[in-house]
Amino acid sequence: MLDRRDFLSHAAAGVAASIVPRSPLLAQLDKNRPLPPLPDHSLLDKDEDAFWAAMRQQFIIPADEIYLNNGTVGSSPAPVLRAIFDAYTTTEKMDQADPEDYPIWGYAKWNEFRDPLAEFVGCTRDEIALLRNATEANSYIANGLDMKPGDEVLMTDQEHPGGEHPWDLKAKRFGIVIKKVTLPRPVKDAAQVLNLFNDAITPRTRVMFFSHITTFSGVVLPAKELSKLARDKGILSAVDGAHVPGMMRLNVHDLGCDMYSSSPHKWLFATKGSGFLYVRDEVIDRLWNTIATEGWDDVKIRAERFQRIGSSNVPALWGLRASIKLANDIGMDRIEKRHRMLADYMLAEMQKRGAESWTSPDPALRCAIVSVNVPPIQRADVENWLWKTHKIRIRGGDPHKLRLSTPYYLQKKDIDRFLAKFDEYKREKKIA
Repeated sequence: MLDRRDFLSHAAAGVAASIVPRSPLLAQLDKNRPLPPLPDHSLLDKDEDAFWAAMRQQFIIPADEIYLNNGTVGSSPAPVLRAIFDAYTTTEKMDQADPEDYPIWGYAKWNEFRDPLAEFVGCTRDEIALLRNATEANSYIANGLDMKPGDEVLMTDQEHPGGEHPWDLKAKRFGIVIKKVTLPRPVKDAAQVLNLFNDAITPRTRVMFFSHITTFSGVVLPAKELSKLARDKGILSAVDGAHVPGMMRLNVHDLGCDMYSSSPHKWLFATKGSGFLYVRDEVIDRLWNTIATEGWDDVKIRAERFQRIGSSNVPALWGLRASIKLANDIGMDRIEKRHRMLADYMLAEMQKRGAESWTSPDPALRCAIVSVNVPPIQRADVENWLWKTHKIRIRGGDPHKLRLSTPYYLQKKDIDRFLAKFDEYKREKKIA
C-alpha cells in the first residue's frame, strides 16, 4: 500500500508523463528547440512538390494518416500551435504591465488581431468582430436584425445547420418566413443560381442568406453577383463564409455583401474557437447586440461591440494571427491554385470510377471540395472502413455522398492511396 508521500510521487510522475510531447514535432514546439524550418518560396519555382511536401511537415497529423476532411475542421500547423502555446505561457504569468489588464479580458479592442484579419479579408478594422465561429456570427445576424411577422429570409437548401437554424429560431419565435432555393446537383453555372434567387424574391423578402461555399456540395456560389442582386432589390445580404478564408482569396468589400461570417479553423488552420463577423459599416447600426455587456450600446466602437462577450480565450487569437501570417507568407494565390489543382485531380479520378459528380462543372464554382454520389456504397460504411482499416479520414452524407477535401499540403500520392483503397473497398464488397 502506498503512503501519502509515495502516492504524491507516483501521481506527479504520471502527470509529467502525460505532458511529455508525443511526436517529434510536438517536441520541437518546446521553447528550447527549433521549429522545423518553413520551406523557402524559391522552392516553389524549382520543385513545387518538394515545397508542399515540406509544408506537410508543419502538421502533426501522423505520417501514415491521410486527412480529407478540412470541410469540417483543419489541423493547426506548427507556427499556429507555437503561437497558442506562447500565448498561454505569456498570459498565464499574470504579470501584465497594467494592473487592470488580465488575459481573459473580454472588453478589449484587440486591434493587434483585428488589423491583420481585416487586411486579410478586405475590410476595415471597425467592420470586424472577433467571435468563436461562423455559427455564433450567424446567430448574431439572425438575432440582431429587426424583422416583423411575415418578413421573408431567402436561403438555399444547402445551408449548414449553424446557418439555417438561427433563422429557424427567429421564425418560431417571431413569425418570419423562411424560403429556400433548391440548388441543382451540380450547379451548372452562375446564371442558374442568380435566376433561381431572382425568381424567388418577393415584396416581403428582407434578407438573402447564403453560403459562399456550401457545406453540402462545396459549390462556390457567385457571392458578388448575389450581393449585387440583393442590393439592387433593397434586400440585406448575409453570407456564411465558413469555408472561404484560407481556401481561396477573399475581399468582402469587393463582394459587396452586408454581412459575412466565418470559421478560420477549417482552411486557414487557425485555432479552434476563433471566428469572425464582418458587418458593412453602413449596416452596423441596424444590428442589435445578442450578448450585452459594457459597450453594447456604444455606436462609436462600431463592430467591436459584437466581440464584447465577457471572459474570452485570448490565446486563440494569437493562433488566428499566426495562421494569417502563414497564409500570407505562402501567398493566397499559390494556395488557391494548389487547392484547385488537387481537387480537379480528385474529381476526375472519382468520375473515372463511375461517381456522380455533385461538384460544379464550372471551374469558377469549385475549389478545394469534391462532392460525389456513389450509390450503392453506404457513406457511413466506407467512411468507417477507410479510417479503421487504412487511417484515411473522409466525410460525407447519407446515404451515398462523399465529401472529399484537398488541403494544400496533401500529396498526389495521398490521393492515389485513397483512390486505391476506395477501389479495394469496392472489390471487397463486390460493388461494380
